[in-house]
This record gives sequence, structure tokens and C-alpha cells, in this order.
Amino acid sequence: MSVEKLLGGISRFQQHVYPKHQDLFEKLALGQRPDALFITCADSRIDPCLLTQTKPGELFICRVIGNIIPPYPDKLGGVSATIEYAVGVLGVQAVVVCGHTDCGVMKGALNPEALTEYPNVTAWLRYANVEHREADPTPEFLLSLTERNVTAQLHNLRSHPAVAARLKEGDLALHGWVYHIGCGTVTAWDEESESFLDTT
Repeated sequence: MSVEKLLGGISRFQQHVYPKHQDLFEKLALGQRPDALFITCADSRIDPCLLTQTKPGELFICRVIGNIIPPYPDKLGGVSATIEYAVGVLGVQAVVVCGHTDCGVMKGALNPEALTEYPNVTAWLRYANVEHREADPTPEFLLSLTERNVTAQLHNLRSHPAVAARLKEGDLALHGWVYHIGCGTVTAWDEESESFLDTT
């Protein structure tokens, strides 16, 4: 993809999209009040707004490989700051941690020796909840890892002070999702059954 393609997209946005939603964009220019913080992988196949059919201003989005949330106070940085700002300042009502099928992070974490040339990636993947396995992983095993990683990141999310405070107040909801790319479905973590259930 060349930058010309991106610039062409901007031109089409300005000519065809912006005029249809000018009132919304003018309102958003004055501030934001998103409903939820959506933490998902940086994978190019995921578009949170397309998936959830939300408009600009409705989601505060944090994208990072593996939808990983380091536990507080370890590895303070952009993810921690995003969580703190969304939950503490913007007052979002929900946080969604969304993993996805065919996740390269899960595959990479299973084969760390293949990432020795990428020390930052290797260091980051230690926060993924992945158990090592010698044999080539099956799709079912990778899905299970993806699900366990989502629940592990929900656990880490609860360790952040801004989140813990809002949970104590009872006005913040946490959700764990897995997006199934090939079929376009989403499964959601259910605390009662301790499993991921279809959302449709």
C-alpha cells in the first residue's frame, strides 16, 4: 500500500463522508464522552468501530499487540496511561478486552526462540498467558490460549487503581471478548459458566 492510497482515502472522506456527518464532527471537535474503552490487538484485521458498528466518539480505543495489559504497577506506559485516562478522567462505563482468532502473539509466545531478534516483542509477550507446547498447535489449542489470555488480561486490568476504584463503586463493567475473524462472530466471557459464549 502506498501513501497515495491513504491520501486518496482522506480525499474521499472529505468529499463524501464528512459532509454527511458534519454536525457530529463539529460536536466532537468540542470534546469527547466515549461510552467504553475497547482494548484490542493491533492486528490489521480488526476494526473495532466496524465490528461494533459504533460512530466516532463512542469508543476510546487502545490497540497493542496481544491485547496485553501489564499488571499494575509493572511496565507502566501507554497502556496503563490509556486505562487510567479512560476510566478515571473520561469516566467510561465499560472496558472491553477483545482478543481474536489466528493471533500471531499466541503463536509467537509459543515459539519465543523465533523472536530472539526482537527483544521488545519478546519482553512484551511475557505478559501473555501462554503455556509452552512442543507440538504444532492446533486451531483449537490456539483458540483456547487466546481465551485464557483474555481472561488473564481482565485479571491484570483489575489491578489498576482507577479500575479497582470504579469497580468498588459499582459503576464500571468489564467484558472479555474473542473475535472470530473467519465467521465474523464474537464470543464473550461468562463468569457464571467460566466459558466464552456466543453473543448472538
